[in-house]
Amino acid sequence: MTDATLNQTPRGNRLHIAIFGRRNAGKSSLINALTNQEIAIVSDIPGTTTDPVYKSMEILPIGPVVIIDTAGIDDTGELGRLRIEKALNVLKKTDLMLLVVDPAEGFGQFEEGMVEKARKSKVAPIIVINKTDQYPEFTIGPDVSRPDIPVVSVSAITREGIDELKIAMIHQAPKDFMSTVILGDLIGAGDTVVLVVPIDTAAPKGRIILPQVQAIRDILDHDAIACVVKENRLREALRNLKEKPRLVVTDSQVFKKVAAETPPDILLTSFSILLARQKGDLVTLVEGAKAIKHLSPGDKVLVSEACTHHRMEDDIGTVKIPRWLNEIVGGPLDYSWVSGLELPKDISHYKLIIHCGACMINRKEMLHRIMVAQHAGVPIVNYGVLIAYLTGILDRTLKPFPEVHKALETVEK
Repeated sequence: MTDATLNQTPRGNRLHIAIFGRRNAGKSSLINALTNQEIAIVSDIPGTTTDPVYKSMEILPIGPVVIIDTAGIDDTGELGRLRIEKALNVLKKTDLMLLVVDPAEGFGQFEEGMVEKARKSKVAPIIVINKTDQYPEFTIGPDVSRPDIPVVSVSAITREGIDELKIAMIHQAPKDFMSTVILGDLIGAGDTVVLVVPIDTAAPKGRIILPQVQAIRDILDHDAIACVVKENRLREALRNLKEKPRLVVTDSQVFKKVAAETPPDILLTSFSILLARQKGDLVTLVEGAKAIKHLSPGDKVLVSEACTHHRMEDDIGTVKIPRWLNEIVGGPLDYSWVSGLELPKDISHYKLIIHCGACMINRKEMLHRIMVAQHAGVPIVNYGVLIAYLTGILDRTLKPFPEVHKALETVEK
């Protein structure tokens, strides 16, 4: 992978590796050793790292990753408590945890607590004994070491053991943490896929949005043919094709028009629904759609977007979806909007959560958000599934995915 390609890989498509440990255990030195760059501040003063520090890099054969440096898990005082809270929040988006042990402190209650938190969050841990240049004889006993948790000794200063640590990281990395396949498993070599890409006021100037780019790349990777058109040229494009396309993928906002112009014997879905399958749990999001028919005017609805962006005049999350949903419900709902990397701490009072396509967060974070909603008993649906439901074509847009038909039956009852 070239430097240009690596730099263009979005953070949401990278394995997230978080480094935890006590203050002054050498976490920042370790991240510098792993990246072979001086990107984290190293100091003998405990507590130098405050907010989590993110570094994008590549570890072969894992591929593009994000390494996250966190504050010490033994921090003190009110400010220290807040730092620890921020550090622990990183587990929500972590696929692999490196727990750094300082031989001067040993393996104690802080480390045991982090191992337990990793287990509860279903995060694969690796115990990293640091400072072997100072404590070459230090080991942890059999009561601490577990067969399923690798223990690797390193020196972040001399870089001894770093290669062995990278090998352990490769073995511990979840095999299915992030599939790069968006629609490749739905098509065959030589198939044609028509992508309907509106160019309106919401489209970024001079380019197309990330899910559309990723879909094109996935089509090419599977030796298929991509045909990209605006919605006003779809009918013409379908007429000019010698053979009917295997699949039509559209921006959800033009679902109604595209569905009307795409013959019923051609599979149809949206970029947002494809992302829901790739990054989240499509079955759960489809089941969340059934909450729509139980909404009443005045009910509280949370609209969550994973990224922040400049709002356009006819913005999908703040204008279009509320307008469409109010029409279905028969009156205005009580909407709240949140953007960025966190859901509100208390979501129990919402009747529905409407989430964006999640193109800018990783699969772990999206699954975490779905789990939080389920735990609170709040249905959650994403933009694509919601719009397909509102336009009455949810059944059609899910036909490419036979595994979700059973969930669809529960929605329609």
